Amino acid sequence: MKDKLSVVLAGAGTAGHINTLISIAEQIKILSPQAKITVIGATGGMEETLVPASGLTLKTIPKLAFPRSISPSAALFPAKWAKEVRDAEKILKAVDADCVAGVGGYVSAPCYRAAKKLKIPIAIHEQNALAGIANKLGARWADYIGTAYEGAKLKPRRGTPVERVGLPLKAEVVEAARARRENPEECRRDAVEALGLKPELPVLLVTGGSLGALSINKAVAGASRELLQVCQVVHLCGKGKSEIVSELVTKLAGKDAVGELLLSQAGQYFAQDGNYRIVDYFPHMALLYKAASLAICRSGAGTVNEMEAMGMPAVYVPLPIGNGEQKFNAKPVVDNGGGIMVQDFRFTEGFVKKYIPPLITNKKKLEEMGQKARELSGENAALVMAEEILQLANYHRYHE
Repeated sequence: MKDKLSVVLAGAGTAGHINTLISIAEQIKILSPQAKITVIGATGGMEETLVPASGLTLKTIPKLAFPRSISPSAALFPAKWAKEVRDAEKILKAVDADCVAGVGGYVSAPCYRAAKKLKIPIAIHEQNALAGIANKLGARWADYIGTAYEGAKLKPRRGTPVERVGLPLKAEVVEAARARRENPEECRRDAVEALGLKPELPVLLVTGGSLGALSINKAVAGASRELLQVCQVVHLCGKGKSEIVSELVTKLAGKDAVGELLLSQAGQYFAQDGNYRIVDYFPHMALLYKAASLAICRSGAGTVNEMEAMGMPAVYVPLPIGNGEQKFNAKPVVDNGGGIMVQDFRFTEGFVKKYIPPLITNKKKLEEMGQKARELSGENAALVMAEEILQLANYHRYHE
């Protein structure tokens, strides 16, 4: 019998998937410090940076998208798929895996298939209201499925438990959520000071996710002059997208309005120059969540669940492509009164000018929305998933 449990976590693509995976890994380490954790991600993906930075071992395989139509490239898919599965098998054998846990993304699918062939138990977490292709496939073989939403359109084999556990959140976000819930005024004051922002002005947080959102960027920047009359803005533009925002804010609100959030040599963040702070990417979102009064954002599963945990009132602008999961991700919290949903084509600078200033200055309304958002939070999802994964891994180790 092996001395250490070996758990493989599979997932790739977006920061949302990767953060979910890291959150589960954090809890596995707490529950079973001796367990060996290996992450399988996609070659060239964000995970090549984010996963090693979290202290986890990463193995990669090429990303292979499922064909959605008949085409010459679709004819090559079976051979490429077979190779992907073989690549995943090699990794699972090399680390002597006791359980494979996937969080979605194309790279999860060959890992599920490889685990099935090797008779390794499978756990799945589905973070979206409508499941993606990889998890729909993996659900056929899974031994346990945790979901962030009810009715994720998965069809598991008979006897496989499917539970709504919420979305696994990073430990720093869970801690920040508790701080904001228990003492909101002190929490905000400390975060604003740590960021070098102005305590007398509400903070509008704008984020289009890890890759940014051009339509959100243009609409908010286009209303910068009106926004800066009532609040300060921290705008996460996405890698390579800050120049457009900076130029637009400079044109409309003046050069002195543009600022940044910088990291000092002492490891402290500080705001520089104007009240419209522009950032490509910010690694410590929990700190921004503590400081923010209102958020404008996409409605990826990770974003929505973090907003719920934080009790953050938010204006959700679902990504207008894909299978529509972003709209369904935000629907429960919007229906509960914890947020507002605006279709992408309706989210214009005119909308921002008309609706955001009166909302961000209405403290009572924001507090009510925040409470309604928090009612849907599932802070313990990472712990539940870690417990189920370790249970499957232990069973496999003792019965293989």
